[in-house]
Amino acid sequence: MSPEGFHRFQFAFTIAYHYLFPQLTMGLGVILVYFKTREHFWNDRDAALAAEFWTQVFAVNFAFGVVTGIPMEFQLGTNWSRFSETSGGVIGSVLGQEGVFAFFLESAFLGILLYGRKFVGNALHWFSALAVCLGAWISGFFITCTNSWMQHPVGAGVGPQGLELKDLWAVLLNPWELWAYPHVMLGACMTGGIVVAAVGAFYLLNGEHLTQARLYVRTGVGVGLLSGLGLLFPTGHQLAKTVAQDQPATFAGMEALFQTQTQAPLTLFGVPNVQDRKLDHAVEIPGLLSLLAHDSLDAPVTGLDQIPPDNWPTNIPLTFFAYHAMVGIGMALIGILALAAWLLWRRRLWNAKAALFLLVAALPLPYLANTFGWMTAETGRQPWIIYGLMRTNQAYSARVNTGSVVFSLVGFLAMYVFLTALFVILIRGRLRHGPVSHG
Repeated sequence: MSPEGFHRFQFAFTIAYHYLFPQLTMGLGVILVYFKTREHFWNDRDAALAAEFWTQVFAVNFAFGVVTGIPMEFQLGTNWSRFSETSGGVIGSVLGQEGVFAFFLESAFLGILLYGRKFVGNALHWFSALAVCLGAWISGFFITCTNSWMQHPVGAGVGPQGLELKDLWAVLLNPWELWAYPHVMLGACMTGGIVVAAVGAFYLLNGEHLTQARLYVRTGVGVGLLSGLGLLFPTGHQLAKTVAQDQPATFAGMEALFQTQTQAPLTLFGVPNVQDRKLDHAVEIPGLLSLLAHDSLDAPVTGLDQIPPDNWPTNIPLTFFAYHAMVGIGMALIGILALAAWLLWRRRLWNAKAALFLLVAALPLPYLANTFGWMTAETGRQPWIIYGLMRTNQAYSARVNTGSVVFSLVGFLAMYVFLTALFVILIRGRLRHGPVSHG
């Protein structure tokens, strides 16, 4: 790889690993509020026990999210100094607000939620769950807002020191953010729902904590299924239209659409052949891509033939396969959750071992779908780091040589192996102990 390639690989690896944790905290926060609300307003003791159990899981996950997030901040200076120098006047304002308004809110009230039951009233303890959830969601907003600005830069102008912030509200109300943010957060809710349902299904299959397990499955299936439907429509549909409008090269790369077409087909499967500019072994639905992008079966969809090759996504096969993996896994999850919901409605799920096993087996799938979704967004935007303004090959730290990047990458790999082992030990211990009240 080129020096740029090593910088990109290190950042991609560290951020993909980091995002394994925030997606669960953002999704689990909603479920915690649900359990605490049932406890506080309806005096539901089962919900109280569930809230206590999942708060401890949330806390472990939050801690690992913080630890793995710290290197991201440093890499903006060590690996991407030219990007930081150019865009710091914009993204610094947004990321600074994430720290001030979100991180401190979440971390402060998490302490009350964990240890304050004996020292604060029930109302404040319920509010602490709401504040933790709000902190996680506000954090997600500012992080997604930063990425949305890189995808669709607004509210900034070129000054003597690089890009300068001209209109903060334009950045915060970016049209790209309008659909990217709810799409990302629903993806996090899907993760939270699947994790809670999978743990409940695991307990049911083992004959343990049956009352709690049934509550987990009902809650997780409901949250997961509603989130999955929202990911399809309206957020997925509207975000696809946004990409087609603002980044036609990305949209064409996602579908490996080499020729501009009316009644453009939606590809279910294929193998991009960039050299011959065609899609091999294609399985397609005629006209559906035009409908998805422009709400009309007859609408033309811009292909890569209308875009200069130096503005094509730099790795079209990766963009294509990441996008289709995201969609395919998402559809599989919706199918599993819909089956579980139907069996719940028929009051047959508790004895349907195959369906319960499917819920347990689905545990890694939302993590994969979210990762592939971010891969689609980031690889599709290339060769731009700030779309239309700054190319990625202009953004990395040219004075940091390849050897230094490889050395630090090996260090990250070793550290994350250790963190993974520690996380598994802590979560496994929590799950084995089960939802047992501490008073």
